Amino acid sequence: MYIKRILLGVVLIGLIGGGIFAFMVYGTFFTPNTSFNNDEAIVFVPTDATLMDLEERLSPVLEDFSSFESAADRKGYLGNIKAGRYKIKKGMNNNEIVNSLRSGNLPVKVSFNNQENINDLAGRIAGQIEADSVSLVLAFNDKEFLKANGFDDANKISLYIPNSYEFFWNTSAEGFRSRMLKEYNRFWTDTRKDKAKALGLKPNEVIALASIVHKETAKVDERPTVAGVYLNRLRKRMLLQADPTVIYAIKKETGNFDTIIKRVLYKDLEMDSPYNTYKYAGLPPGPIAMPDITAIDAVLNPKKHNYYYFVANVEKFGYHMFAENLTQHNRNKEQYIRWINAQKINR
Repeated sequence: MYIKRILLGVVLIGLIGGGIFAFMVYGTFFTPNTSFNNDEAIVFVPTDATLMDLEERLSPVLEDFSSFESAADRKGYLGNIKAGRYKIKKGMNNNEIVNSLRSGNLPVKVSFNNQENINDLAGRIAGQIEADSVSLVLAFNDKEFLKANGFDDANKISLYIPNSYEFFWNTSAEGFRSRMLKEYNRFWTDTRKDKAKALGLKPNEVIALASIVHKETAKVDERPTVAGVYLNRLRKRMLLQADPTVIYAIKKETGNFDTIIKRVLYKDLEMDSPYNTYKYAGLPPGPIAMPDITAIDAVLNPKKHNYYYFVANVEKFGYHMFAENLTQHNRNKEQYIRWINAQKINR
């Protein structure tokens, strides 16, 4: 009888202990553990994150980081923390949170356009993925990579076709660059290559010309006409005489790409720079900015006409007046000069 009581007591203690353990396990894994009021929170986990990094990023959205840590440890997550961008929904328990952090890496949409140089591009991208601007600049300027893929220092920005792309947030600088090379090759379809060849241009030359067209007019419907002017001049072996190339030459020379130049002066046209198309024939060594796809396609699909000149249209702002000969162009130009002088735009 005495032994039965002892055995019964042991069983009861075991049941109580087991119940407590089960309660603790349930609390650790299955009790809601979020502290935000919105429907969801986004958490960014950096590459090679430590437990301390994880705590820094999760504590603001969790009621109790310690219980999460316990659950994560039991599930083996702390030994294999995964970098990325993750969604935590309101009311999630630790088990669900760990599962989300383990397999729910969400892509981000990376967008860029109209960057004037590689440093600006790096800064733009660094604000959207984990890679910082320094590592991106180094990757973009990697001479071995550029040479291996048919680029050089002057045309390296041609590789980056402006658009919106999906990336994982924790993409490295090299990973971003490699993906952009794939997108570049995908963009240059056989059809686009054939059109470039018919114009006597290589893809990188098309982009260089497109960058001028892009800078000359923001009007998408006018870009094929502007492209046609420059292609006519190239065929006649005339100087392109594009003001945007002179502006770029000034910015490149000074190193200040934030300079605002509203008027190109005659003295600027004498600047000795390979980008000065008033002084040097043909296309500049590379793009003067990152052209939109509409500008690239405008060069590949130019409007056929006999125009060789154009100047800003002061009666239809944003557009231009086109001319077939210098006499007609000079008349149009006089109208523009009178207007710009009246506005007192000296630079």
